[in-house]
Amino acid sequence: MKTIGIIGGLSHESTGKYYQWLNEGAREIRGGHSAAKILISSVDFGEFLELKEAGDWDTQGDLLAVEAKRLETAGADLIILATNTMHKVADKIEAALSVPFLHLADATADRIVEAGLDKVLLLGTRYTMEMDFYKKRLEDKGITVMVPGADDITAVSDIIYNELCHGEVRDESREKYKSIIREFSAAGAQGVILGCTEITVMIGQEDSPIPVFDTTKIHVEETLKAAI
Repeated sequence: MKTIGIIGGLSHESTGKYYQWLNEGAREIRGGHSAAKILISSVDFGEFLELKEAGDWDTQGDLLAVEAKRLETAGADLIILATNTMHKVADKIEAALSVPFLHLADATADRIVEAGLDKVLLLGTRYTMEMDFYKKRLEDKGITVMVPGADDITAVSDIIYNELCHGEVRDESREKYKSIIREFSAAGAQGVILGCTEITVMIGQEDSPIPVFDTTKIHVEETLKAAI
């Protein structure tokens, strides 16, 4: 088994899911007491939020590139970034590495194409929904990406940062997400991307009338394929 390097801490809530699911998946595939070989470099989420709010993506990219190289030097055979939003600086991370970097949006796009769908709703942080760095990876594979209106973008993003990143799962927030999914399903969305790794703790297939593409689970599954 190859050693998986995880850049985590963005936030630790979803990083914990990555660690759990990678190990559970390795045991399911290999049997017995098998577990994934993992190195984790966990950064200070608060530092990155301050830089994000200041619009300083360059510094964030430089910091994550250092963490990625640190993981490679420690023996990681492949690197993943356990967050959707920070894939905005994926190019800087990839440039720092000589081992593979498994891009979360590419893995998700491939699953959507495999499912025969070409029009999906994207839910995530404000940055993921409003900026092109994530949507373009999907659109390049022929997928039409739908996002909520301004008020719902704010609501979806605030729930992530103010609740899910703190381990809080509120029924009223789940209902808000479900209502947006129903609205876009009626408007023609064939599936919904849970485009923030924290959303996995609140929304599942049982909450949606259309197929759910959970980026955390997809990323874990594709990472295991590459590692085993």
